[in-house]
Amino acid sequence: MTDSEFTRKLEFHEDRPLRRQDFRFDLPRELIAQHPPAQRGDSRLLALDGATGELGDRLFRDLPTLLRPGDVLVFNDTRVIPARLYGRKASGGRIELLVERLLDERRALVHLHASKPPKPGSSLLLDAGFTATVIGRHGDLFEICVEGGEPLLALLERYGRIPLPPYIAREPTAADSERYQTVYARQPGAVAAPTAGLHFDQAMLDRIAAMGVERAFITLHVGAGTFQPLRTERIAEHVMHAERIEVGDEVCARVRAVRERGGRVIAVGTTAVRALETAASDTGIPQPWRGETRIFIYPGYRFRCVDALITNFHLPESTLLMLVGAFAGHAEILNAYRHAVERRYRFFSYGDAMFLTRRPGA
Repeated sequence: MTDSEFTRKLEFHEDRPLRRQDFRFDLPRELIAQHPPAQRGDSRLLALDGATGELGDRLFRDLPTLLRPGDVLVFNDTRVIPARLYGRKASGGRIELLVERLLDERRALVHLHASKPPKPGSSLLLDAGFTATVIGRHGDLFEICVEGGEPLLALLERYGRIPLPPYIAREPTAADSERYQTVYARQPGAVAAPTAGLHFDQAMLDRIAAMGVERAFITLHVGAGTFQPLRTERIAEHVMHAERIEVGDEVCARVRAVRERGGRVIAVGTTAVRALETAASDTGIPQPWRGETRIFIYPGYRFRCVDALITNFHLPESTLLMLVGAFAGHAEILNAYRHAVERRYRFFSYGDAMFLTRRPGA
């Protein structure tokens, strides 16, 4: 089957609601990257032209050839926290705790795995030597409060473990504490890395700055919900998990200046896309925004702010795959993924990257 025949086969009818299986693809398990490359930037880069559907096999070090002076790269400066803890209930049952969101110095919303869910008022005795109390339950999440005078973030930094994604089938190592973190991370709060940024080292940042490409930062604290599959068959019925974002005055001013001079807004990662599109006005210029977003971007969405996107490869049937399908074309993205599988690209968090330009009309 030729690429054009494959693309036509994947086209869907607008009168049929999009379904989860429309974003399914076959991925050999051995292509799921279990470790980062030897050095940041030692990755491959698949370029997809949204206007033509043309694909180009490159290396990540070739990224500057795809950029133009006057563009702005928008990065997510969230920092991954060591969010995983182990312990037991006061009754003796073992527990695994994954912090989803810090609420204040002592309270957090957490995913809690136990043989039997603890009740409000229950004590959790963590292996690290401190105690937390279950305050209540909010859907799938538990609210806890740590006892003692030390802030929860400080305890996590000392005793917690880096929460590698569920598809990395190994225990985290000391190296992951550095490599599952962008070089520009500065705002603690994420439990998953904004993985498109993992490819950038300081040398690459300096190289693109010397070209006249600007950079700006948003903050979106990535939650564990980024790995959750859709729970509905029809895409439009899915409700996105909430994530905290901050889009400040500086990034808004930089985007406005780029628009005025005819440059492009290039998001580094789907988290940057979601933050910018949440904050974007009808003119395409983001306005300062601080709060939660539940924006769900799938084919049919009309982008207001982002012109190009650097991203990793995403899970089958995931909301992130739907986002890139909206950006560069549903059939075109699945065709690109088929190409990537055939050419043995590495997938997911520690895998290779893509550079996408927006499809006309998207």
